[in-house]
Amino acid sequence: MDNIRVAVWGFGAMGGGIARVLLDKKGVEITGVCDIHPQRVGRSIFELLNVERGDRKDVLVCDDINKVAAKGAADICVIATDSFTKKVFPKIKLVVENGINVVCTAEEMSYPKANQPELAAEMDVLAKANGVSILGTGINPGLMMDLLAVCLTGCMTNVESVQCRRVNSLSPFGPAVMEEQGVGLSVKAFEQGVEDGSLAGHVGFAESVGMIAEALGWKVDKFEQQMKPIVTTVDRKSPYGFAKAGDVAGVNMTGQGYVNGEIKIDMIHPQQIEPEMEGTHTGDYIVLKGTPNVNMAINPEVDGGIGTIAMIVNMIPHVINARPGLKTMLDLPVPRAIMGDMRDMIER
Repeated sequence: MDNIRVAVWGFGAMGGGIARVLLDKKGVEITGVCDIHPQRVGRSIFELLNVERGDRKDVLVCDDINKVAAKGAADICVIATDSFTKKVFPKIKLVVENGINVVCTAEEMSYPKANQPELAAEMDVLAKANGVSILGTGINPGLMMDLLAVCLTGCMTNVESVQCRRVNSLSPFGPAVMEEQGVGLSVKAFEQGVEDGSLAGHVGFAESVGMIAEALGWKVDKFEQQMKPIVTTVDRKSPYGFAKAGDVAGVNMTGQGYVNGEIKIDMIHPQQIEPEMEGTHTGDYIVLKGTPNVNMAINPEVDGGIGTIAMIVNMIPHVINARPGLKTMLDLPVPRAIMGDMRDMIER
């Protein structure tokens, strides 16, 4: 059986990390990489990742996606370029129309009908017309603050409320995430960014709330979210971010999903670079009230960088196997680490 052929669009912190893990897996090969960064274009991915090529074909970073994701060039394309459905949609459309499945890191793509119902419907039609599937996933949204909570309700006969809290480090993430979170800004600039909408903060609360509500059969009649700066008292530096004392090291995001006028889904998500420098310990927590009550705690947090990379890699066979259409994590088998030959998971 031939290897699973994967194209990668975007070779930054996430795309490069995904490629690195794929190169260590059996039964899969990277057939092309697209990126427009001038320091990457034309260079070997093995050189950029400092990975031994061995007897594998060389893959040079190309700035033309039409060559990387041409018809028949790959079985699936990993798109690791954007956070928002509206921005990534043209890329997904191009790949899908070439008959290639898509798995995407864009946070809004985890449940795109939450913010872009018309584009979600269009993507579903496009995927079905071209016989492929589309999935957006990651560590959050995609697992820790939505799918995991949904799975835990499986042991309950009644659910009264869902609270998901993730205290995490932004340090593994790249420049785009630093910008979205306002890392390094003054408090005044942060507040201005919140007011004018230029700061995204955590992207995905609406998607996580929508996914949980759909899974439980709840109809959300109102969704709200809030952003507050996390101000550092010491200089903090991560691989892609810096915040000097007195400036913003991250953002405390909160969100609520109302059902019949009552908060049923509560989201709490403080995230910052180098949180341990000021005594903040990371973790993931889910509290489900109902019959029976369920309380889950993971300390420290599941690493956001490698967690997102793993989710993308581990869902590749499931996306290829899926019936054509736009999918969410509710539609596909539960994610699991693939330690054997990835080809063994493909349904023929």
